[in-house]
Amino acid sequence: MIDNLDLKKLDTRDTDELARLRQAVGQVGFLTVCNTGLTADQINDVIAAYHSFFSLPEHQKRLVDMAATGSNRGWGAPKSEQVDPTVNPDFKEVFDCGYELPLDNPYREKNLSVYAPNQWPEQPDAFRETVQAYYIDACSVAMRVLRAIAVALGREADSFDQAFDTPMALLRGNYYPKRPAWAGEQDFGIGAHTDYGCLTLLATDGAAGLEVRMPDGAWEKVQAKPGVFVINFGEMLEFWTAGLVKATEHRVVGGSQERISVPMFFNPSYETNVAPPGSAQVISAGDHLTKRFSETYVHLKTS
Repeated sequence: MIDNLDLKKLDTRDTDELARLRQAVGQVGFLTVCNTGLTADQINDVIAAYHSFFSLPEHQKRLVDMAATGSNRGWGAPKSEQVDPTVNPDFKEVFDCGYELPLDNPYREKNLSVYAPNQWPEQPDAFRETVQAYYIDACSVAMRVLRAIAVALGREADSFDQAFDTPMALLRGNYYPKRPAWAGEQDFGIGAHTDYGCLTLLATDGAAGLEVRMPDGAWEKVQAKPGVFVINFGEMLEFWTAGLVKATEHRVVGGSQERISVPMFFNPSYETNVAPPGSAQVISAGDHLTKRFSETYVHLKTS
């Protein structure tokens, strides 16, 4: 069962809600959350902005094609990503943007792909402004959830905070068309995978599509109306909590209607060590994320 939690109750450290959170992160690795302060109208606005962009003619979208870069900023065409190497590239389209480094930030000199400059299209009108405003709001909600997780695991609420001073936070718009007529058993909107980073905060238009691998091995469908968020966790947070938080496999097969989803991949700063606490191991968040991106984006693959 995928539980629905109340973020306002988690903010106030409600004992029962924290117990439910601890069980959700450790056993299923997926949950939904309501009462975040972000309204259905705000979510609908950002989804409409992405829909307008994805509806543009292809030649306009190619003006911000990430395939022309050495990073993942801008538009990704259908089949530009392959999260499961055992099946065909994903048939969705994406638009990615990330954290914009201040001019005096020392990471600027290192030319790291995870902090690459964003590419913004000239059309649709107000696209950049709408997406950037949502980016800030989504990061804030993700941090609140992460603080609640820290408390649920017996840590100080701010124990993760310092690691997010320069977050490798990536906001994505996903466009899943109706499942194509040519699609076969090896074709997915996005193939089965676990997320790479820390915490994923997913807004959706309410359409069905997402499926989660449950502890018994069965695939369970997950839907959330605008204003309710799906939350799951990536490989980094599983490392970082010594397995107390589970990174769970999920996929989108595609169905009879198009679907737009907006995940915020909330990841720590590049130099953060996300190895299990107390271990002698070092796992660089930036190295891990860069490696996984290079395995996924077709234009970044090294082999």
